[in-house]
This record gives sequence, structure tokens and C-alpha cells, in this order.
Amino acid sequence: MSVYEKLKALNITLPAVAAPAAAYVMYAQTGNTVFLSGHLAKKDGKVWVGQLGKNTTTEEGKEAARGIAIELMATLQAACDGDLGRVKRIVKLMSLVNSTGDFTEQHLVTNGASELLAEVFGDAGKHARSAFGVAQIPLGACVEIELIAEIN
Repeated sequence: MSVYEKLKALNITLPAVAAPAAAYVMYAQTGNTVFLSGHLAKKDGKVWVGQLGKNTTTEEGKEAARGIAIELMATLQAACDGDLGRVKRIVKLMSLVNSTGDFTEQHLVTNGASELLAEVFGDAGKHARSAFGVAQIPLGACVEIELIAEIN
């Protein structure tokens, strides 16, 4: 099954690529490696504001991370000139989770993105990753994730 068939089976439509919120580009490529800038969690088209361990649950954070993965795929598609079939491998994710000092489930939050990428890309979607708890994320977002991929 192709990436696009998997997306269709999951009832996922990739959104338009978001515009940068500051002085950066949404992705940069060197050789066959594409670096995607951090994407913020969104809910109902707006930044999903919250802090894990305070007013956002692990399950909500996981849902936010899954939504970010969908937006990352849209940006990756743009980096691949409109063809996700060019993705050779998702290499690494870095996840920042806006969380209290005693919240320790950043890895479970990030699974929302990791599990979806593996489901869509199969073995090529399995990646290295880091998940950090941070005191704050731009605009108060609950989660931010960046991605590195290898493309053909």
C-alpha cells in the first residue's frame, strides 16, 4: 500500500503548509536530507495552548503530537515536490513538551507522532527520537515537534 493509500485509509487529508511564524523557513535541504522546522500543536486551526501536568492530559498531548505529525507530513510533501513517495526514511524526531517540572510522560506524548509516522511509512517511518520537557514553547503551545528525513 502506498503512503497515499495509507493516508486515505486513515481518513487523513494533508493540510496546506503552514507559514513560518518568525525568521526561518519551514524546511531546508542539504543533499538527500531534509530538516523540517518545529511545528506547533493546533486545535481547531489555532495554537493548542496548554501545559502537560497542569491543564493538559497525556492523552490530549498525544493527540496534539499526532496532529503535528500530519502537518509535518504536509511540509515534507512540499519538500518532496509534492510526492511523499520520495521519502526514503524518517530519520529523527525531536519533541518539546510544554510541561510542569514533575511531569514525566513526554515520551508517551511524543508517541502520538511516532506511531502515526510508522503507520503511514511502515519501516521507513520508524525513527530515532528525543522527547524533552520544557518550561514553555512559543505562543504557549503544548507540544512542538521537528523532523529530519532522507529523501530520494
